[in-house]
Amino acid sequence: MELIAYFWEQEDAVAVAARLDGVVRRGRFHGEDDDEDHPWLVVLDAAVSRSELDSLLTEHDGWLETAPEEPVAAPPPLPSGPKRFKKT
Repeated sequence: MELIAYFWEQEDAVAVAARLDGVVRRGRFHGEDDDEDHPWLVVLDAAVSRSELDSLLTEHDGWLETAPEEPVAAPPPLPSGPKRFKKT
């Protein structure tokens, strides 16, 4: 599993990546057309120190996103016909 930290400024992303051996990439939000509005992201290994990462996120005004750990359960099966409330 990997952690993804988001930053609005490239300098902040580069500084955090240098401290934690991460990879800097340009992120994209769905529906965004302007390239200037896209955040910078740092892809980190999950073994990174969470306390150090939290302090760097606070210092550089970033936020963290992780992949969901548990898969979403399948929905229950649909009924085969209409349900009758009254006996006829």
